[in-house]
Amino acid sequence: MDEVKVIEIKKSVFAANDQDADALRKELKNKGVYLLNLMSSPGSGKTTTLIRTINLLKDRLRVAVMEADIDSDVDARRIQAATGIPSIQLHTGGMCHLDAEMTRQGLDNLPLEDFDLVVLENVGNLVCPAEFDTGAVRNAMILSVPEGDDKPLKYPLMFSVCNVVVVNKTDVMPYFDFDLDRCREHVRMRNPRARVIPICAKTGEGVDAFADWLLEEVKTWKQH
Repeated sequence: MDEVKVIEIKKSVFAANDQDADALRKELKNKGVYLLNLMSSPGSGKTTTLIRTINLLKDRLRVAVMEADIDSDVDARRIQAATGIPSIQLHTGGMCHLDAEMTRQGLDNLPLEDFDLVVLENVGNLVCPAEFDTGAVRNAMILSVPEGDDKPLKYPLMFSVCNVVVVNKTDVMPYFDFDLDRCREHVRMRNPRARVIPICAKTGEGVDAFADWLLEEVKTWKQH
């Protein structure tokens, strides 16, 4: 009997997506648009963090947001109402992530010449979104204190692909077994170059550090 032919579907899909992502990054570079991919688990405070950050940046940068969810437009409406900036909703049709082509479809619905920064709030999930390059310039993720400081050990890929880790809900740190120094060490184990920024999106404490990081990122992206 002939051997069964095995086709590496996963490998080819990822390879094709990586090519699409690289092409998208080049297009955005030519247009002077910085795309940030923001990831986290559900309930970490992505939208609240975005609102705080955008309100610090919107007088210095032209910003738009793409909200990705399996369904609903709650977050897009909330962003638009709280910041006054353009916000569109992307429905993934049940998929737990966005890839480069899906990201491109969202960007096609924005007048990119009007923006310096587009933030993609990815689907709430610590697994699937980390596997797919969206074409973003940088990846950021939010880890909330109630989730625990051991998450970099349990979800290595997510922390490996992120350039910055925002530790949110620091106001409740006294009530949870969360050690910020231990968290930093766990992040360094996965990604020594990742920056860790502690914040409290509810009060605004520390959010300026994240906004400053993003402002410098966009400035550098446009200059080089």
